[in-house]
Amino acid sequence: MSSRYNILLIISEDNGQHIGCYGDPYAQTPHIDKLASEGVRFENMYATQAVCSPGRASILTGLYPHQNGQFGLATHKYALYDTFPNMPRLLKNEGYRTGLIGKLHINPEDAFPYDLRWNPKEFISFANRDVRKMAEVAGEFMKPSDEPFFLQISFPDAHLPFHRQQFGVPEQPQEGKDVETLPFIGIDTPRLREETADYYNCMSRLDTGIGLVLEQLNALGKAENTLVIFTTDHGAQFSRGKTSIYEGGLRIPLIVRCPGISLKGHTRDELVSQIDILPTVTDILGIACPTGVAGASFAPLLKGQKIEWRTHLYAEWGSGGVVTYFPQRSVRNDRYKLIANLLQDRPSPSALGYSDRNQKWTSGATQEEIAGSDKRIRAAYELYEQPPKYEVYDLQNDPWEFENLSHNPAYRDILQELKKRLETWQKETNDALRHPENLHRLTRKHDEIQERYYAESVWGSSRNYEWDYTEYLYDH
Repeated sequence: MSSRYNILLIISEDNGQHIGCYGDPYAQTPHIDKLASEGVRFENMYATQAVCSPGRASILTGLYPHQNGQFGLATHKYALYDTFPNMPRLLKNEGYRTGLIGKLHINPEDAFPYDLRWNPKEFISFANRDVRKMAEVAGEFMKPSDEPFFLQISFPDAHLPFHRQQFGVPEQPQEGKDVETLPFIGIDTPRLREETADYYNCMSRLDTGIGLVLEQLNALGKAENTLVIFTTDHGAQFSRGKTSIYEGGLRIPLIVRCPGISLKGHTRDELVSQIDILPTVTDILGIACPTGVAGASFAPLLKGQKIEWRTHLYAEWGSGGVVTYFPQRSVRNDRYKLIANLLQDRPSPSALGYSDRNQKWTSGATQEEIAGSDKRIRAAYELYEQPPKYEVYDLQNDPWEFENLSHNPAYRDILQELKKRLETWQKETNDALRHPENLHRLTRKHDEIQERYYAESVWGSSRNYEWDYTEYLYDH
């Protein structure tokens, strides 16, 4: 057992590929860049859903949110349908010590057996981000030598609020004059540049924390026997990012270092997803992968091998907090992407939230900023707030999805082909919302809960409600 790889799973929060090794000109991330130089970096890694709990649940279960039931935030009482096999449980059954530093953010928590759970608010929270203390606790957990370990570290950066500096990190914070806004926003104003600078400061603090953890691993002499995986839950919290089904919300980093298996400084372009992490870990360890997992092992890709791989990648949106319920599904191939909006007769509540219509996320582009942008960007934001039934984008020529092609006759065949792909995927993965009666029932329930508990606040007057979707959406 001691000859098996240790597993170090590092999950950051709310960030896209805004990292030096991904070519970002403003990121100051030397430790993550070094990790990439020692392992494999995936260019086309995607979240299954662009909000915290669903993405994390997909990583640990290998299932899409509509399959495992965690299609909204755990803090708003969304939960797994069942106690599915999950990474910490599988590894504990194989004799691993299991540890969690930071949040799990999946319900029910007791379905995930961690020997260590360390998440004190004075060190790890949206208000306090002490990466030095997190690394210190990680070192203590990794120290014993009798058993292999699985350690999941959930850093709170780069979640809002974007702290310019915490516990002296970063030492030299960037300011608005040092950066430009992220390209998927499409709007560049001095206010947004200040928000963006502090997002990059969060990324620098994350990088410092990762560097300190890897330093502990090296000092313990365990780096050569540890599989290191770095990824995040979803993209950055800016307009058209987190809580959207656009590339800014879904496209995320993935870097894997596995001594003796992974190549060094290698880059892969395959379409990979959070659902692939669990089967990859079980493949590398030589243990059975749970039946029914939606993902596939990318272990051969780490070795530089050419294998048959998926040609299409799927993602979804269900809900975040209750008020952001707005079911969507998407599929992309190597060039084109289709988005299906299941409630096209309603405005997108997440889009309204960013533009200060129903709440205030400071990182969102305001109505005034949107009005001051050019015609193409204004049209994209109008569609973001009130999307049609289908959207089609040419990711080669329009990587940040500003021009919807769904009504262009030249793209009719592409639309139809991707619709068929999406419908097949929904059937194969037992997507309950492909049935109108399920969609209508789930929508009515959200409307009832919003009216009763969320009429005055997006956070809810209380959370004394219960969900009943497990009774009719989950096919036992």
